[in-house]
Amino acid sequence: MSVCHCLACQRRSGSVFAVQARFRREAVQITGASSVHVLTGDEGGRAHFHFCPQCGATVHYHAESKPEEVAVPVGAFADPGFPAPSYSVYEVRRHAWVGLPANIEHLD
Repeated sequence: MSVCHCLACQRRSGSVFAVQARFRREAVQITGASSVHVLTGDEGGRAHFHFCPQCGATVHYHAESKPEEVAVPVGAFADPGFPAPSYSVYEVRRHAWVGLPANIEHLD
């Protein structure tokens, strides 16, 4: 699971970072309708975000650079006991007051 501090993630999520759980595509079964929005990130990479057509919540997404993975926003699980993130990316854009678990990997 990761925390992303990129500006595009901040705008999309409405928060100072986005938390996601990533899974191998073959381990995920996606059913039901979704609306799709393609977003270009800070460094030009594109991601396809799938939203619930009824409530607008992001239900899953994938980056074109990692077609073998499906990401699910941790909030979609609605489980306060969900494990803490294992790494953080784009920390150069992190708000100074954001604290993260000390034992995670920090990637930029």
